[in-house]
Amino acid sequence: MCHEAALVKRFLYRDMQFRDKNETRPRRANVLILPEPLPLDAQLCFALYSANIAINRVYKPLLDRLGLTYPQYLVMSALWQQDGQTVGAIADRLALESSTITPLLKRLETAGLARRQRNPRDERQVIVTLTPKGKSLHQDSKCLTETLLERSGLPVEDIIRLNVEVSALRDALVRNSREPA
Repeated sequence: MCHEAALVKRFLYRDMQFRDKNETRPRRANVLILPEPLPLDAQLCFALYSANIAINRVYKPLLDRLGLTYPQYLVMSALWQQDGQTVGAIADRLALESSTITPLLKRLETAGLARRQRNPRDERQVIVTLTPKGKSLHQDSKCLTETLLERSGLPVEDIIRLNVEVSALRDALVRNSREPA
């Protein structure tokens, strides 16, 4: 991305140390021209990455008790939200490739949590449905959200706002990644 050494990096920021001390709300869409790369702890990508690792560490013992891995939990969550989806629809929902989802589905089927069958109207599609055992696991999975809220120490409203903001960031990045750089 760097075309010349003289080019500087731009960094969009909201709540950084550069904000006016008298403001109660951060300015939006401010552009800061940085003469050098940001330190690791100032990079949003690292904050999101390390938060994901921390969340997975909180979830792991709970998922172990449910007999699920985190990727399997994501697939089950997609099915709990809408049962009877195609492999492609689940992959799209999770922003993964169908080839990544298939081994997860095989393991869920072996565990008796889901069933795969060809769509009778279109043999190219495989439809995934939850078994009664898979449906009953949904209630048990609520402990993940409860534990995350408890361990974060943050108010529910803050977690909800953070989720909305991170989702908006993801959507903007996906939308804008289609444009040439």
